Amino acid sequence: MTSAVPGATRAAVLRYRVHAQQLDAGPAPSADPLAPTVLDPTVLDAGVQDTGPDGALWALALRGAEVRAGELPDALALAWTLRGAPHAYRRDELEAVEAAVRPWSARDAAQRVFDAARPLRAAGIDPRDALATAARTMRDVVTTPMPKGAVSTALTSRLPEPYLRWCRTCGATHVYEQTFRLAALHGGLELVPGTSPPVLRRVAGWPPDAVGRTDPPAPGGRHDVVRTALHLLGPSTPRLVAAYLDAPVSDVTARWPQDVHAVDVAGEPRSVLTADADALAAAHDRAPTPVRLLGPYDLFLQARDRELLVPDAPRRAALWPALGRPGAVLRDGEVVGTWRPRARGARLALEVDPWTTWDAATRGAVATEHERLAEFRGKRPA
Repeated sequence: MTSAVPGATRAAVLRYRVHAQQLDAGPAPSADPLAPTVLDPTVLDAGVQDTGPDGALWALALRGAEVRAGELPDALALAWTLRGAPHAYRRDELEAVEAAVRPWSARDAAQRVFDAARPLRAAGIDPRDALATAARTMRDVVTTPMPKGAVSTALTSRLPEPYLRWCRTCGATHVYEQTFRLAALHGGLELVPGTSPPVLRRVAGWPPDAVGRTDPPAPGGRHDVVRTALHLLGPSTPRLVAAYLDAPVSDVTARWPQDVHAVDVAGEPRSVLTADADALAAAHDRAPTPVRLLGPYDLFLQARDRELLVPDAPRRAALWPALGRPGAVLRDGEVVGTWRPRARGARLALEVDPWTTWDAATRGAVATEHERLAEFRGKRPA
């Protein structure tokens, strides 16, 4: 059932997201028995994208977890999921995650695998069945940890022509990239942390009957990708969530939660989960949130309402270029500049581009976060 709540200002929406994503959580002393553990950040419900030199671990550090660069705890696991990107999850929840990211329909599966869908359909193969076939084949191939190239070569020899493409860049025929990536977790395979090119291995204890399943997940639950997106990136709309997930709007609309409130955001009707309505209303009066150096693929920057996040078009282009994204300097929910790391031996420098005139407090906070990032990387700030 949908009911209405008062409109929310842009500032309130951004503060709400900062709080929902726990970006207002400071680093806790390791001796504090109440300090967050690496499993506590709520963003792990949606998966934390692990792209770039800092990736998922820096995103978790920003949310109060005590982690260091290049040291993924055993309690976490990496898998290719949403948009075919690597994401970190709680290891003991990987089976639930796999079920949650199964395609909802043939159309959804086709959209997820992009250009791989055309030859499959031309051959009369449902894209969902194609993912299942690729998943089972990958499972058979990867009996010990194997680099991606070796897995791809083995798949190419085992799968029929509709699954394969000629790659001009590689000068070889291999499985379509998105099919390869998305099938891996459905085959019970995870990514070995810190490997480049990626190495895949079997997830220990993966149930055989879960390999290559095609039944769609039931709505609701902790890892429901629509619900978690609405919670962490709300208030939102089916169109925005579909863009974030790379899913058909019709499928997202069909799975839209019933326990939502309608809210006006800058003249646009949106939805917020009923359980989050009070937090959104309180965001109007919430204290200013701290300065954070967000990584280029931090969840806060993954919201598809980029015009709301950064109203100025040239600045949006600078923050989300086609190649080589910078990080974002976030102050009270507002992006006020960009940053790029510059490693110099044992030191880490920052190249910053302030979008406004930073006051002394902002400059000091950025310097503090610079020190925090350097310590995270095992370096000294330069």
